[in-house]
Amino acid sequence: MKRANVVIKDKSSVFIDEKVKVGENVIIYENNRIEGTTVIGDNVTIYPNNYIVNSVIGKGCKIYSSMIENSEIGVCANVGPYAHLRCSAKIRGHVRVGNFCEVKNSEIGAHSKLAHLAYVGDAKVGKNCNIGCGVIFVNYNGKVKQKTTVEDNVFIGSNVNIIAPVTIGEGSYICAGTTITKSIDAGDFVIGRVREEVKPDRAKDYLGGSDENTSVKK
Repeated sequence: MKRANVVIKDKSSVFIDEKVKVGENVIIYENNRIEGTTVIGDNVTIYPNNYIVNSVIGKGCKIYSSMIENSEIGVCANVGPYAHLRCSAKIRGHVRVGNFCEVKNSEIGAHSKLAHLAYVGDAKVGKNCNIGCGVIFVNYNGKVKQKTTVEDNVFIGSNVNIIAPVTIGEGSYICAGTTITKSIDAGDFVIGRVREEVKPDRAKDYLGGSDENTSVKK
């Protein structure tokens, strides 16, 4: 292991494999395990509670409480807390992969962000894209894994399901709650929701009724 201006906050709780290469001005906090052929670039901060194996961490990255396996992270990206990168995930520069996000066998383009609670599987996502909370790339139909392509500058709102194989064209906008089942052309605005039906003054039938099968017990 190369050691140049590396700060390990608590050596008793950090394991670094002999094969690991560490750059300069790196800070590694307590409770980290770094294994295999991992390469950590200069000016990286690895906060507590990460497991990193056979991966590349680019210069200036910040890693928070995550699992990173056989993956590549570009310069100045932020990962975590509680993210999972696996199966040759490629995170390009200045990307944010936030809490409870999983990226599997996918590429996330530079300056894109998936801030929380998203799954990206078997996909290629372009530059400057937003992947909202609860977005699911539906890559498996029970028999085969299929791929999704998201081109540059796409906005994907919260709770969107993207059912592969599809292509989402550059600069398109997908509204929250939409399910995508066919490819979208560049610049399209897409919305696919079932509108709510309101029954005035009916909540009491369920919240305060006497029927045990329909009432909600506090």
